[in-house]
Amino acid sequence: MPLSARARALAPLILISLSITVCITYFTAIPKSFNKNSPFWILSTPSHLPAPKPSTSPSVAESTPSPRYKPPPVRHPPLKENFPLASHASSPTDLPPIPTWNVPPNPHLRRDTPVFIGFTRNWFILQQAVVSYLTAGWPASDIYVVENTGTQSSNRDNLLTPQNPFYLDYHRLTKVFGINIVSTPAYLTFSQLQNFFIWYSGEKGWDYYFWSHMDVVALSDETYTDEETGEDKSLYLRAVDTLNETLSPNYGKWAIRLFAYDRLALVNRNAYMDVGGWDPMIGYYGTDCDMHERLAMKGYEWVDAHVGLVYDIGSSLDDLLVLYRQNTTRSSSNTKPNSNPTPDTLASLTYHNLTHTLDAMQSWKNANIEGRNIWQKAQSGGQGEAFYIDPDGFDTALWKTVELGKEVMENKWGHRGCGLREAGLHTGDAWRVEKDWE
Repeated sequence: MPLSARARALAPLILISLSITVCITYFTAIPKSFNKNSPFWILSTPSHLPAPKPSTSPSVAESTPSPRYKPPPVRHPPLKENFPLASHASSPTDLPPIPTWNVPPNPHLRRDTPVFIGFTRNWFILQQAVVSYLTAGWPASDIYVVENTGTQSSNRDNLLTPQNPFYLDYHRLTKVFGINIVSTPAYLTFSQLQNFFIWYSGEKGWDYYFWSHMDVVALSDETYTDEETGEDKSLYLRAVDTLNETLSPNYGKWAIRLFAYDRLALVNRNAYMDVGGWDPMIGYYGTDCDMHERLAMKGYEWVDAHVGLVYDIGSSLDDLLVLYRQNTTRSSSNTKPNSNPTPDTLASLTYHNLTHTLDAMQSWKNANIEGRNIWQKAQSGGQGEAFYIDPDGFDTALWKTVELGKEVMENKWGHRGCGLREAGLHTGDAWRVEKDWE
């Protein structure tokens, strides 16, 4: 039966009354402890309902396992300053003069003779190499230390300390020794650093350049006399002679001249560009084999040359002053001579004693049961400094990268070891051949 007009008019009022009744009934069941500031949808359990059981699952803090730490690393004793006189110097005039028989030409020769020395770890070994090249006659203006530490401007801004493996003394290199520093924007592997040399040389307009390892000591051979003139020649001038010979029109298609393998080398930049540079995926060991084989596959030659004595050294002389060949007595502070120095003479007993010392240091490095590169991890300072990396961790990561590069080399050529051409491989075979050891 249809509702009367009166009933239809009262229906909304009845519904509103019922809604109010339900709300009053519900909210009177809320505990008095209810937070009236909480949103209405966040309600405590009504008192007439059983309380929820507490959770038996552990909290996040309780369930997170504790890391198992390795034993504390061995901390190496601080390395001693190996050139005390230079540590108190403010300019080149505060240092002894270069031995007279090794003084570089003045004015400079017409040819550019830049030498790159890459640096990552161990400032004292680098300083030894730099001083040895200076005292062997290489012009300071032609020496370029390439800082490859990955610490950006930290060394330039004096943010690192001498026992930090990545520290180098910007002021001493540039203001006291007078050489150049070029910094890479990030840490580079060996092959990437070699490509950086190629790039930087192109930016400077150099068609060739020298480069040297940093763990070396370079000496002029003071027993050498030039066949034409009968005179002695410094390591630097003999390197220039090799450069002039190599650049002569009739020399041939050359890529590199090696002095004591690649402890010191002369590079034809255009040849390296022709084969596409160094393979950046083969970061360390094996990358020189890859590069040299690819050069040979395109008809480039590399020939050894002798320009002096370049020692492979992983430790330091007690005092680099000995490289200046000055006969001096020293004060107890070991920073300044007590008397006027007396210049040494060519091929003296002091020189021969120095070569014997360096021979012994070279033998020790290559016979060391802990490895020939322990100088790279001889420092363990720098905690809390800019761009700090755990020294042992860095070394571990580096050797993992070394092994990966070897694997890349094997897969690239389908061959283990060097001797790619002897294995019948040619230009264009990279990544195209099956493994020959399976």
